[in-house]
Amino acid sequence: MVVLVLAGGGLFWFLRDDAPPPVSLETATKGVEGGNGAGSSGSASSGAAVGDVSGTWTVDAESGEVDYESATGSFAGFRVEEELTIGSATAVGRTRDVSGEIVIEGNTLTSADITADLSTLTTNDSRRDGKARDALDTDAFPDATFVLTEAVDFGDPAAGPVSVQATGDLTIKGVTQSVTIPLEAQVVDGTIVVVGSVPITFADYGVEPPKAPIVLSVAPEGTLELQLLFTQS
Repeated sequence: MVVLVLAGGGLFWFLRDDAPPPVSLETATKGVEGGNGAGSSGSASSGAAVGDVSGTWTVDAESGEVDYESATGSFAGFRVEEELTIGSATAVGRTRDVSGEIVIEGNTLTSADITADLSTLTTNDSRRDGKARDALDTDAFPDATFVLTEAVDFGDPAAGPVSVQATGDLTIKGVTQSVTIPLEAQVVDGTIVVVGSVPITFADYGVEPPKAPIVLSVAPEGTLELQLLFTQS
């Protein structure tokens, strides 16, 4: 679900490839188990399936850290591959300013409405931060959003970690497209942990990669990534 941000690709003239690994449920849940997640008053235990807990869950944007060495909190972002005059590189951008909520009824995710503030987007090389935000025109379109349009059945609530497909409307730079995002989710210590990623074509959202002398080529697609922690009040 969620998320949203994206891509801003091609922009980037840095000289080293020190990109963090892609999002993974294993890494995200370890962060919560290690005390970085906020937890809640809910009764779900580590390893429980999302379908165990009905109700409204809100994005926890405060717990954990979001950097390029240890991302244990909520964030939305992108990664994109480039060919430079001196080799290849992976550009990664993230914002932890994510808000919104999901509603679960029994074993079914019935709604999700998530917003990511791209005006606070940073990357794994600060020299490209401004270019990434310019490509996304964050002055005019600061928010990217994802709104679920089809309910998601999580199946057996005793199945442990779940893998699902979430279909909804993704809006970036004022352009809305229907997308289906593969997600993994797990309840850990009263926190629903969700991770997912999906390819995004820049041109579909009117994102034109900036040019720089050192950049030989930029992939026409990037990857939207999200890692979200949800808690109940």
